[in-house]
Amino acid sequence: MRGWAAPLLCALALASCQGESGSAGADADYPALWEITGPDDLTEGWLFGTVHSLPRDLAWQSPQLEEIAADADMLVVEVSGLDDRGGLEQMFRALAYDAPPEYPLYARLDPVSRDRLRTIESREGVDAGSFDAMETWAAALALADFGRAHSSEFGADKILLMQFDDREIVELEGAKLQLSIFDGLPEKEQRDLLEAIIEEVAKQPEDRVDLAAIWSSGDLSALEKTTREGLLADPELREALLVRRNIAWAAQIENLLSAPDRPLIAVGAGHLLGDGSVQWLLEQRGFKVRRIQ
Repeated sequence: MRGWAAPLLCALALASCQGESGSAGADADYPALWEITGPDDLTEGWLFGTVHSLPRDLAWQSPQLEEIAADADMLVVEVSGLDDRGGLEQMFRALAYDAPPEYPLYARLDPVSRDRLRTIESREGVDAGSFDAMETWAAALALADFGRAHSSEFGADKILLMQFDDREIVELEGAKLQLSIFDGLPEKEQRDLLEAIIEEVAKQPEDRVDLAAIWSSGDLSALEKTTREGLLADPELREALLVRRNIAWAAQIENLLSAPDRPLIAVGAGHLLGDGSVQWLLEQRGFKVRRIQ
């Protein structure tokens, strides 16, 4: 195992292989960025959607984002401490193996997914049975690493964390809570997650959508399309991985925005798309959220 897919959302990174480029909207050269204002029309903070794995040479930081990052008083992220790979791995293992599964992994899969898993194991040089001792959700995240096109070392959230190393950093969840979301899924949903990830990882690289390219162009319609297919098309998984988390985050963000310090809030881009997005929820709480890039 090469490590757990951090932070959680492999769910967006592996959502679909069917995305297409479309109309990019405002400032198509860079990822989307929003300004949050209060009833007095003064800027309270900013929202930026991230992708957790990116190419080393992708120029995604616009002059506008750089200016905001320099002016913001704090950074708000899903998980901080991404450099502590040993600690994250230990946390993952503590949850992944604490309830030994009743059946080996092959027995938890339908026949098609079983064949796809054999394809992945052969391609990656992994012995059959390597994931048998893991809970189903943990095997899914471990396998997700094999489908990652780019390195998490250059993910947008990790770069921003380094830029804010001398300022306050606030976690919306933290790694343990984030992993616990997966750990708490019913077994049926864990198996749906596993099968969706196996389906994606079994594809040839050329058959997968380049999420980094769509995200960096600011094309929200194409980005939203990827979250309507694949594992997030499952209503129960979508509820657990997006909807309930967005609601919890909106309440936390409202509290942060009530203080004088202005935060740059950087969360997975899938949380900032469509109905039920963090922006939509903040607007229900009386804020104005305007796309500025």
